[in-house]
Amino acid sequence: MGGTYCKLLYHIVFSTKDRRPFIDALHEEELYRYIGGICRAQGAVLLEAGGMPDHVHLLLKLNPIHRLSDLMRDIKANSSGWLRGRVSDFAWQDGYAAFTVSESQFQAVVGYIQSQKDHHLHRDFKSELEAIFSRHGMEVDRQLLWN
Repeated sequence: MGGTYCKLLYHIVFSTKDRRPFIDALHEEELYRYIGGICRAQGAVLLEAGGMPDHVHLLLKLNPIHRLSDLMRDIKANSSGWLRGRVSDFAWQDGYAAFTVSESQFQAVVGYIQSQKDHHLHRDFKSELEAIFSRHGMEVDRQLLWN
């Protein structure tokens, strides 16, 4: 086959330092636009963003040349610097969770990210993330995860 053809979709989740509610309604949409700009500068596409004051969900489309860890480093470092100029003492928690998304689940993930505010009326972040890990068959060190 001539050429390389890829559609690499990732659902990314990461939280604020100590899961503090740093992301207020005043800065949320602007933060997502800023993250979208970081992605564009790296040749990636932010397809959807949403979250709560203590965490963010992103749906990203990457090119095969991207290393997810490099893109996440850039997103977190640059957005952290941007937010620190607006929110006192802002910081992201170390690490992130990343899950591949198939085309058949694309719309479900978009809807899930868009409905974060409603979703969290019934489930906290810890329960949410553990359920996502379970659905993806991932075993995690819960002590490390919640420290």
